[in-house]
Amino acid sequence: MKITPDLTDEVLLKLIGERLARRRLTRNLTQEQLAEQAGLGLRTVQRLEVGAAATQLSGFVRICRVLGLLERFDTLIPEEAASPIAQLKLQGRKRQRATGRKATAPGEAKTWTWGEPS
Repeated sequence: MKITPDLTDEVLLKLIGERLARRRLTRNLTQEQLAEQAGLGLRTVQRLEVGAAATQLSGFVRICRVLGLLERFDTLIPEEAASPIAQLKLQGRKRQRATGRKATAPGEAKTWTWGEPS
């Protein structure tokens, strides 16, 4: 089954779990061996493979590391490239947070009222 945006979370988790289980089997690993190599409990591996939502992202990353899937994360979540204009504005500075509206200095704020020319 192809992963598409219209899949429910439950179906998506089950599909990911099935794919991880198949990958584990192609590497000829038991669930116990995978859990040991990933530094996780057997139950965590079992829950992930059946698509249980109670697994942590860190456990998922550890399992993907053992199964040789980390390099594919770059495809899953590509690094966002800044636009050329944003690159000029940043000029070597790394963006630290998202910005909302720019705050105006206390002396700059001027309220418009009816009857004033624009």
